[in-house]
Amino acid sequence: MSDFDILNTIHSPSDIQSLPIASLEKLCTEIRQRIIEVLSVNGGHLSSNLGTVELTVALHYVFNSPYDKFIFDTSHQSYPHKLLTGRNPRFNEIRKYKGLCGFSHPKESIHDHFYAGHAGTAFSLGLGMAKNRELLKTDEHIIPILGDASLTCGLTLEALNNIPGDLKNFIVVLNDNKMSISENVGNIKNILSRILSHPISNKFYEEINSILSKFPGLGKQLAKQGQKITESIKNLVSPAAFFEQFGLSYVGPIDGHDVKKLVDKFNSVKHYNRPILMHVMTVKGKGMPIASENPTTYHGVKPFDKSSGKFLTTSSSSTTFPKIFGKEILKMAQKDPSIVVVNPATPAGSCLTEMRKQLPERCLDVGIAEGHAVTFAGGLAKGKKLKVICNIYATFLQRALDNIFHDVCLQELPVVFTIDRASISGPDGCTHHGIYDISFLSAMPNMVIAQPRSGMLLKELMHSSFTYDRPVAIRYPNLVTHVEEDAPVRHRDLAQADVLSQGENLVIIGLGHMSYKALEIKKILSSYGVNPTIIDPVFIKPIDADLFLDVFSTHPKVVTIEEHSVNGGLGSAINKFIINNNMTNQILNIGIPDTFVQHGKNEDLYKEIGLDVESITERILKFFDLKKKSYDYSPVS
Repeated sequence: MSDFDILNTIHSPSDIQSLPIASLEKLCTEIRQRIIEVLSVNGGHLSSNLGTVELTVALHYVFNSPYDKFIFDTSHQSYPHKLLTGRNPRFNEIRKYKGLCGFSHPKESIHDHFYAGHAGTAFSLGLGMAKNRELLKTDEHIIPILGDASLTCGLTLEALNNIPGDLKNFIVVLNDNKMSISENVGNIKNILSRILSHPISNKFYEEINSILSKFPGLGKQLAKQGQKITESIKNLVSPAAFFEQFGLSYVGPIDGHDVKKLVDKFNSVKHYNRPILMHVMTVKGKGMPIASENPTTYHGVKPFDKSSGKFLTTSSSSTTFPKIFGKEILKMAQKDPSIVVVNPATPAGSCLTEMRKQLPERCLDVGIAEGHAVTFAGGLAKGKKLKVICNIYATFLQRALDNIFHDVCLQELPVVFTIDRASISGPDGCTHHGIYDISFLSAMPNMVIAQPRSGMLLKELMHSSFTYDRPVAIRYPNLVTHVEEDAPVRHRDLAQADVLSQGENLVIIGLGHMSYKALEIKKILSSYGVNPTIIDPVFIKPIDADLFLDVFSTHPKVVTIEEHSVNGGLGSAINKFIINNNMTNQILNIGIPDTFVQHGKNEDLYKEIGLDVESITERILKFFDLKKKSYDYSPVS
């Protein structure tokens, strides 16, 4: 890190405050260089962090973290904060196993106050901390830092509705870059964009009182009238009125890349006796032209050439489950005008970009509003004349639990949920693992839950799900898979499981892609004279009752393997089935243990939690007391 003369001297925020203000611009440049250098190798959230450098430096220059509390909404934009709070020496390890987390992480630093990976939480957390401060009679500043996309979250609007008017030392920073992951949608963005047509107005209404008060004799009286004029101007040309209706004093908009101006503004509002909203305009990808020109593409990046910014090419031509979904749903929608897709702010990650271009009226991005997405999908499905797909990441579906129950399942509406990232999320870590959805979806009466092991099976489920005439959840990981592009898509009967390999005595039930691990384990167990049957259930609810009654009657030993919480997942469904049918099989459930899984490469995490082939095999051998002898772990060919 020899090129970072100032950054290398920053070991805590107090070191920033000892710098002359003239040095801050160079510090900002070094922070950007450091982020680009590391992410060119590791990947991660790039454009959002490049856009918050000056803002973060100014906050640490004026306030005293960790006494003053910075609460980053979503927190994928907290890399500059990490670099300024003693984590620069470890920054090369960001998003790596046992390294720094890509989001705020309280066990990593006293400067991080909450785990944060879902949008819209910072405002409510901030108000809670402010009440905590009031009851404990302390005086620290509470500073929630929101992206403009967070304003589309119902939770943020609920917090706005609960702001005490006399709240002191509470500054909401609105980082407005006109983006979430993709471009913002909806009406809230129009409130914020009004000011951009009148950049001169903010300076005018800041200075009008000062000008009028200088008139001899009439100054004070004119200044009072000037305040009314100021408010009228704000109402006409800025978003001030919107926020001030909620009791927030609006300040802005401010150039979020002018660090000196930001320092001045934070100092000027630091001791206001009312809650403040500071509107800061930033550019996503600032300082890296290719990222600022393509902010969606460079939101979350894979390794790239740090000189050109171009992504490094890989030799693999493999496709992934989300890519297959995006390509197939477009084909289906082109042939069937009744198909409509709803997505909450992740169309790029879910591979819906092309459908949005070609069929924008039937590919609907509702913003960061997961509950609304589900209920909106329910409304679309009313009457059953439209075929409605609600496409959503598994980790974000958790935010819409009541909507699934009340507005889809209870109404008996045949919405098809295509649940992306339904697996360990690797480098994104504990806030993003999609490993809990089966547990709450399986409690919903009439809900169908399925998981494909391959791209071809995903296509089958997509086409067949509309024939089930009930709510359906198709969950799939963001993993490489295979698909036969020109192969005909067959119908998949409800609850139809697949026997992948016939054996005897022991049956291993591997859910989705875990069935391939089951096949690897079968090869290893064969060296012990054990020949297990391998089944992919495909459906978790309902399960293939006829098949499993037959199999369990001839296979006294049962193993379930799933990349989902072992509590409430496939294993629980199989256990219940065996008990309800008065069977006495020995059962071993293998899945994600009752712990919060951290971040790293999937392979490292599998090994840590016992979901790698070697660990699973050892558990089977021990649990069923099979005779041990040496074997190798070569994969199934």
